[in-house]
Amino acid sequence: MTATLQKHLDESIKLELSLAKLYTIFHDAFFEDEDFWWELTMEEQGHASLLLQEKKQPQPLEFFPDNLLSTDLQSLIDTNRKISELITQYSDTPPSKTEALQIALDLELAAGESHFQQFLDSPTNSLSSNIFKQLNQEDCDHAERIRNYMKKTLT
Repeated sequence: MTATLQKHLDESIKLELSLAKLYTIFHDAFFEDEDFWWELTMEEQGHASLLLQEKKQPQPLEFFPDNLLSTDLQSLIDTNRKISELITQYSDTPPSKTEALQIALDLELAAGESHFQQFLDSPTNSLSSNIFKQLNQEDCDHAERIRNYMKKTLT
């Protein structure tokens, strides 16, 4: 695995784990919405686990799905920095429910997360693509779920 691919993979894993941590903060802050936040948390942790497992595989580079990771490494780094700041900011005093949902939507639309969804929606072109998609078939588009939840609970 090339150093560049390794860095992309590491930042992508960090993104998924950071989102899970932020969603855990929201889960703990909003009792009435805990199931919603818990589902998102578990799915983000699942994405991180899949990426971590792929990182540990001894397969040749061709096995790794070409379109799995965002090609914009700086965007991943910036998004990870932003999530880290949000975790620090909201660890003691969480945002309002409306703010939390908007933050989650904005982050899901960020480069790394939306790219992962684009990968899931793309045609399958390798064995590993099939594996990732099968393991993620129960996951729906997070941004769309957040939008729907916002409509349902904020109106």
